[in-house]
Amino acid sequence: MKLYLRLVGVVLALLVSSGLYAQTTIERPNLSIPSKIGPAYFGPNAFPVPDMLDGRTSAELRLELYGDCFLGTTTGSVADDITGDVFAKLTIPLFTSKANLAVWMPIFEYFHTSAEVNALRRLPHAGSLQGFDSGDAYVSADIRILSQERHHCDMSVRAALKTASANRFAEGRCYDAPGYFFDVAVGRGIAINEGRGGELRVAVSTGFLCWQTDNGRQNDAVMYGALLKWGYKRFCVDTCLGGYVGWEGEGDRPMTLKTNLSYALGDWSIRLSHQVGFMDWPYHQLRLGVTWRFDILGR
Repeated sequence: MKLYLRLVGVVLALLVSSGLYAQTTIERPNLSIPSKIGPAYFGPNAFPVPDMLDGRTSAELRLELYGDCFLGTTTGSVADDITGDVFAKLTIPLFTSKANLAVWMPIFEYFHTSAEVNALRRLPHAGSLQGFDSGDAYVSADIRILSQERHHCDMSVRAALKTASANRFAEGRCYDAPGYFFDVAVGRGIAINEGRGGELRVAVSTGFLCWQTDNGRQNDAVMYGALLKWGYKRFCVDTCLGGYVGWEGEGDRPMTLKTNLSYALGDWSIRLSHQVGFMDWPYHQLRLGVTWRFDILGR
């Protein structure tokens, strides 16, 4: 119980210190002009496609730490936006395996952008840019409402909040405003080579995502995702096609394909990932990292 209270207290303290709300002057919105405030005009961590759930929640405390490399393709050259970051995620079961509190963010980011991509993003800089930043923090409550054992499929719902904790708006690395999303995921696992631990899992998701843009208005988007996962003994590979569709239709409809390969070593696992954007998220992402799991409910 004390460990739970300490973890929840740390998470709440981080959220308060990061600042949930941006200081934005509100004016009368002009809905006829696209804001161009979306994933196509910012760095890779400003408007990411959220990783989808597979219908389940975690019964274990999970700490994930990754190193990312992003190569931008806005102008057709992978060198127009080069970004590297250290990314962390913490998932805490809230006294039960059916509810999780999750917090994640890029805690450190280095970027280098060319003059060409800065001009396309309408930045007030004539040349190339480079620098360091930390990204926006996200916090979510994930709740499992159906289980495959009793209802033939798993279903989970998630409510997430994006803070405005990043600082490099003038360089196009973030947008200084909060956002949020809600989604629901449904999944089902199919045993393969029963008795040997093999499983094929399929899942789909849909939801609603929103962020403040300019002049007091906001962009509303419909989220979607489809996931296929195969696990056998220590190995697991999954691929997910996902994205969202904003109402402005100007750089706000990203679609990505993400593939993960992981290998478990006791309480630890190693993960290698690749993500590519097809629309409005002009990047290739390579990720390598580790996950540590702790059975906090049973100890």
